[in-house]
Amino acid sequence: MRHLSLIPTLLVLLIPHTVMAMWKSQPRLQTIAASSASIESPFAGQAIQGSVDIRGSTGTEGFQSFEVDFSYKDDPTNTWFLIQEGTTPVQEGVLAVWDTTIITDGNYTLRLLVTLNDGAQVEVMVNDLRVRNYSPVETDTPSPTPFYVTLAPGIPVAPSITEQTPTPTLTAYPMTPTPLPTNPAMITSSQVVLALGKGAAFSIGLLALLGAYLGVRFIVHKNR
Repeated sequence: MRHLSLIPTLLVLLIPHTVMAMWKSQPRLQTIAASSASIESPFAGQAIQGSVDIRGSTGTEGFQSFEVDFSYKDDPTNTWFLIQEGTTPVQEGVLAVWDTTIITDGNYTLRLLVTLNDGAQVEVMVNDLRVRNYSPVETDTPSPTPFYVTLAPGIPVAPSITEQTPTPTLTAYPMTPTPLPTNPAMITSSQVVLALGKGAAFSIGLLALLGAYLGVRFIVHKNR
């Protein structure tokens, strides 16, 4: 019975110490959360070109060193290539500058690796970064957003579509050309031949008369 009577006394002594220990641990948890490592930019899935500023924080609680690396996406060898390393903690600043022009276009994974004083390491990943220096950047085609008209609070109704009456159009048909009347001043081929024949006969007659005249004149001059 004596031991049972001591239980309330022990509870009274232990409960305040437990509550005090939990209260003291809260500021430390907040400090660790506030100083955790992170990469703020670039973000997962982003298309990047040229020199890219990698911004973030290394954390300060137990910090020893950090390094920023990249690897090919889905690389089975898990090989990492160093971009920059340092021993000074960074808070919401530039962790490294990544020159993406010296690598081929493709999808990559970015990593921030922080080493703590006790040898533990904190790893932060940014997946599916699209390097597009020499190839076009893919753009997602936005899907059409349905348009709704709200008739009452919380009851969206799709608007009705009014059919438009088709406008009649005139159909053009080819027209048959009407022949023009005969030009009275037009000269036919037979008329041309007849005119040429008359001209030739006139020329021959004229030459014959000229020859006769010259012959008669020669005879008269000779008889003298």
